[in-house]
Amino acid sequence: MTHQPSSIALAYGSCRIFEALGLWQTLLPHAAPIKQIHISDRGHFGFAHLDSAAQRVAALGYVVEMRVLGEVLSQALTQVSNLDLMAPAKVKSVVVGEQSVAVEVERQGVLQRITAKLVVAADGDRSAVRDILQIPTTRSEYHQVAVIANVTPGKKHNDVAYERFTDSGPLALLPLPHNRCSLVWTTRPDQVDTLLQCDEAQFLAHLQERFGFRLGRFQKVGARHAYPLALVQAREHVAHRVVLIGNAAHTLHPVAGQGFNLGIRDVAALAQTLHDATLIGK
Repeated sequence: MTHQPSSIALAYGSCRIFEALGLWQTLLPHAAPIKQIHISDRGHFGFAHLDSAAQRVAALGYVVEMRVLGEVLSQALTQVSNLDLMAPAKVKSVVVGEQSVAVEVERQGVLQRITAKLVVAADGDRSAVRDILQIPTTRSEYHQVAVIANVTPGKKHNDVAYERFTDSGPLALLPLPHNRCSLVWTTRPDQVDTLLQCDEAQFLAHLQERFGFRLGRFQKVGARHAYPLALVQAREHVAHRVVLIGNAAHTLHPVAGQGFNLGIRDVAALAQTLHDATLIGK
C-alpha cells in the first residue's frame, strides 16, 4: 500500500457538496470514515470524545488522500462540455476593466489573452492573481511547522481520529484505508530537521513518545514532508470583477482541518450567488 503523504479530512458539509455535484459515490470507496474523535492533552488527565452515533450520522467526516481527490476532480472536469481546461498555465497579468477582466496566461512559452466578466482567484496561499492586483494581506506567524506523513499503527484504528495537544503543538492522526493513518505533526522550527533527517526507527520512536500507545506500537512511516505555518488573510475577498476564495483568501492552521473545507464552502457560496444573480439578470 502507498505511504505517500497528504490527505484531506472532509467535513460532513463538504461531503454533502460533493454529493450534490454527483462526485461523492466515486470518492466514497476511497474514503475512510471518521466515526469517532479522541482529543487529549499530553501530560494532563482527561480527554474529550466525539461519536458519530451520538450525532446520528454515519460519520463525522471522511479522510481522502489528495492524489485520489485530484484524480476524481480532474476526471469530472473533462466531462463538462462548456469548460476549457488550460493546464499547466501561468498567470502573467490581470487587467480589470469596467465591463470585463483581461487575463494573460503563459502556456508552453506562448502567451494567450482571455477576457471574462469575472476572475475567481483560487490559486492558493501564494496567489499570483492576488499579488498581481496588489490586494493586501495580513500575516501572523505561528512559529510552528507541520510535518506530514502516512504511518501504520500496531493496532487497528477503528475509524477513530486522534487530536493530541503537546507543548510543541498539536498532533493529529486521521484514519486511512488499509489501517494506515495520516499524520499531521505540528512542532517547533528547531525540531524539524531532526524529524525529517532521522531514520524510520528514530522517527517512530519520537512519534511514540509524543503520542503514546493508544494505537499500539507504530510499525512504518512513509515519505515525510514539512511546511511552515502562518495565518494569512486577504484584506479584501471581493473587488470589482475579482473574487478570492480558498487559500488565496484565507490560510489557516491545520489544527481543526478546516482549510480545504472552508475553500469548498467558498466555492458553493460563490456558485449560489452567481446563480441567483443570473436569475435576476445581473
